[in-house]
Amino acid sequence: MTIPLILTAFLLGGVALFLLMRAGWRRRGRGQAGVARPAPAPADLGETLAERDLFYVSTTKADDRLDRIVIGGLGFRGRAVVSAHPEGVVLDIAGESPILIATRDLRAIGRATWTIDRVVESDGLIQLGWRLGDLDVDTYLRDNDDPRALVDAIRSIIPSTGEKTP
Repeated sequence: MTIPLILTAFLLGGVALFLLMRAGWRRRGRGQAGVARPAPAPADLGETLAERDLFYVSTTKADDRLDRIVIGGLGFRGRAVVSAHPEGVVLDIAGESPILIATRDLRAIGRATWTIDRVVESDGLIQLGWRLGDLDVDTYLRDNDDPRALVDAIRSIIPSTGEKTP
């Protein structure tokens, strides 16, 4: 009789925990209702300057690496194909619609060691700074191989504003 009660308590506790996590995620999404949605990537982009199949880690507010952006398909980690074009950077996260980060919205590209829920070796993340509407955000990508070709291609299309890369 005790074992079924314990199992029931664990099951109910697990369901309650799941419901609380789901409510928190939805509240975060509602809190970001004023944030612009990323633009969908058009099918007719120019030449591909570089392309990598890598791991999308997160997108956060630029001034707060612990504040994840969850709207517009940017909320979950996953495999992604990132490509640089003269028109901007296409971020195609598995299970989401591809988005275009227009060249005019690119701020900086550099390397990072940590972001929300991920710490790696020194300079193990690609940090892409861009504007999402009126909000400056940073997207973090993980590439286990050499990402220099992609980083250089993106750097070549970033508008020159005199701003230093992160």
